[in-house]
Amino acid sequence: MAVLLIPNITKDQGLVVTRRAAEILQQLHVPVLVPDYGIHWQLSGVTVLPEEQAYRQADQVLTIGGDGTLLRSGHSCVRYGKPVLGVNLGRTGFLATCEVEELPDKLPLLAQGDYSLEKRGLLCAVAADGAWQMRAINDIVVFGETRMHPMDYRVYCDGAFVSSYRSDGLILATPTGSTAYSFSAGGPVLDGAADVMSLTPVCAHNVHTAPLVFAASRTLEIVADSENRDRCYACADSGPQNILLPGQKMKVTAAPEKLQLITFQESEQFCAIENKLMRR
Repeated sequence: MAVLLIPNITKDQGLVVTRRAAEILQQLHVPVLVPDYGIHWQLSGVTVLPEEQAYRQADQVLTIGGDGTLLRSGHSCVRYGKPVLGVNLGRTGFLATCEVEELPDKLPLLAQGDYSLEKRGLLCAVAADGAWQMRAINDIVVFGETRMHPMDYRVYCDGAFVSSYRSDGLILATPTGSTAYSFSAGGPVLDGAADVMSLTPVCAHNVHTAPLVFAASRTLEIVADSENRDRCYACADSGPQNILLPGQKMKVTAAPEKLQLITFQESEQFCAIENKLMRR
């Protein structure tokens, strides 16, 4: 087996934690790969490869940073079908569930294959003309060009009208993303293993507006109202934006791919919710 290390060089200053992880893996006789980012890694005994080749040759991926680091690398992990374990250097760490002090305990289990894979669903957003198509591990967000006034949106589920929203935007979240932006906007916390997606309005101009949960088998259609004063935007996991002009629409469905998260106990998500969310 071989493990690919993906560090956040801003958070892991001097690559201190990355070197520690590499040393532990090498002591366990596990080959260590790092991507060729054009920097001097100062890591002995590791193999530097072009990023695509590194992902292809790796058996597991170890991200060193926070949830954002795992999220960015997660799309490549999905593309190449690789499981990922996140080492948390961030503030919360719902996805990156391995703390730095746990490296000596969890990396031997990783080397032995003594772990489980928790498969997390993704969303797929497609613009009406098909020119923009993105996958989301966390969420797809629709928002207006300006915060000076709310925008109007209409939502359809499998062709049936659901509701109209006057709001700053809409968040369509996976169970993985339910503890991120959607939670901040009042959305529900979902079981990571649930086959669902949630719709949460942002600052809705209606006291009775509530978030909704849909089966992942549904097809949602988001329409930017033709009476909107400005254009709207859509983005997936804070990636490249797509313009939604007044009257244009976007479809959101479950993606066929899954993100494979490496876990060492079944309750890791709920422990993270209890310790990192409820007790903050």
